[in-house]
Amino acid sequence: MPGETSGDAGGDPLREITVTEPIAGAGGSEDDGAGEATEPEVMEGPRRRARRERAERRAAQERATAIEQARREAKRRARGRVADPAKPVPRGAIRGLKLVLATIGLTALTVALGLVLYLTPVMSARSVIVTGIGAVTRDEVLGAAQVRLGTPLLQIDTDGVADRVAAIRRVASARVQRQYPSALRITIVERVPVVVKDFPDGPHLYDRDGVDFATAPPPPALPYIDVDNPGPSDAATKAALAVLLALRPEVVAQVSRIAAPSVASITLTLTDGRTVIWGTNERTEEKAQKLAALLTRPGRIYDVSSPDLPTVK
Repeated sequence: MPGETSGDAGGDPLREITVTEPIAGAGGSEDDGAGEATEPEVMEGPRRRARRERAERRAAQERATAIEQARREAKRRARGRVADPAKPVPRGAIRGLKLVLATIGLTALTVALGLVLYLTPVMSARSVIVTGIGAVTRDEVLGAAQVRLGTPLLQIDTDGVADRVAAIRRVASARVQRQYPSALRITIVERVPVVVKDFPDGPHLYDRDGVDFATAPPPPALPYIDVDNPGPSDAATKAALAVLLALRPEVVAQVSRIAAPSVASITLTLTDGRTVIWGTNERTEEKAQKLAALLTRPGRIYDVSSPDLPTVK
């Protein structure tokens, strides 16, 4: 009996719940629909729902912001004022600009100072100092230099002055320096005679380069040179001078004459009449060492043409 079943279930709570669940489900189609609508909310939970809502709000806000930016960009384009946002100037560029400006300022100051010194007599040549003179006189140097006192130092062509002074026969080289505030220094190196050769107009002196720089009496004990065409470009002259410059000082002091009819036949005559057969101008340094040792032995002819087998006769 249905009534008895219900009455029996009244004493058992568990069985009572079992009976009431199907009764609640039989309330009609509207209740069924409500139960199906609320089931996802029960399964989602409050925390998940809160996170979902926050995400939806953020997405809506970002969308609204993007729409607003697009609207503003469209307005700027319509007005023709679209431009890239200005970028801040890097600190390195600022420092570089300051350095460039400082360099420009310093250059301008230097140029201005140079113009003052170049165009005005503030620093002009009031004296000329000449050093290194011996056989060459000061007047010869000043005459060749052609420097007018009172000329601003920066207007003086020091290279031109040096070239003019070096053109003096006895001058081997010349150097010209500005000495601020008001002096010009000329330093010369005179040619030194190494050999002498007799000519109809008198003895000519030659330096180590074979330059004929003076016609004058030779210094004592200066060797004579016998070559056909002495000069700085003559091969025989250069070979003979190379031999003399390679000899030790005590040996050079004994040489009275050097003959070089060719570069392959060089001979030396000593002050006491002894003869040195040198031969070619090859292995000059080695021959000079062997000759210094041979001259300590008695003899009249010293042959170093073959430095491997030097002989004394």
